Amino acid sequence: MIIPYKTHHPKLHESVYISDSAMVSGDVTIGAHSSVWPGSVIRGDVSPTIIGERVNIQDLSVLHQSPDRPLIIEDDVTVGHQVTLHSCVIRKKALIGMASVILDGAEIGEGAFIGAGSLVPPGKKIPAGMMAFGRPAKVIREVTDEDRLDMERISREYAEKAQLYKKSEADHKNGDDR
Repeated sequence: MIIPYKTHHPKLHESVYISDSAMVSGDVTIGAHSSVWPGSVIRGDVSPTIIGERVNIQDLSVLHQSPDRPLIIEDDVTVGHQVTLHSCVIRKKALIGMASVILDGAEIGEGAFIGAGSLVPPGKKIPAGMMAFGRPAKVIREVTDEDRLDMERISREYAEKAQLYKKSEADHKNGDDR
């Protein structure tokens, strides 16, 4: 569901895939080849949400903001299942593990990896290329080459999968269910 809020309409690149069971509303911008998966909610009804290219927002994630604090997600980011992002900045090529919570003013550095179930408290900065884990999240080590390759694989596979789903949904709506 893609709906306006007051005078704000979501701005989606034509290649974006939004699951039929996801909701995107208000002042939200989503770049090319990004995807929003089932049950996710992105509400741009307080401040803007800006999502870059090739970003995947996986199932049941919630993205929102506080007044005068936009949510910014740069290119090639993976947001795992059941993640909550609130008025934070996620730099390019980062991965946010499943069921993590990133709060107001937090910043996740370029290529950083936030382990599943982590809580990044308000204002916390996770440096580029580091892995952080826990509640509250603490840096535990540098991202390895193996981690980086896996993060790139996940991002690439979601971008490819999104286009297949987008085509399949278009075919279904046109009565071609092959």
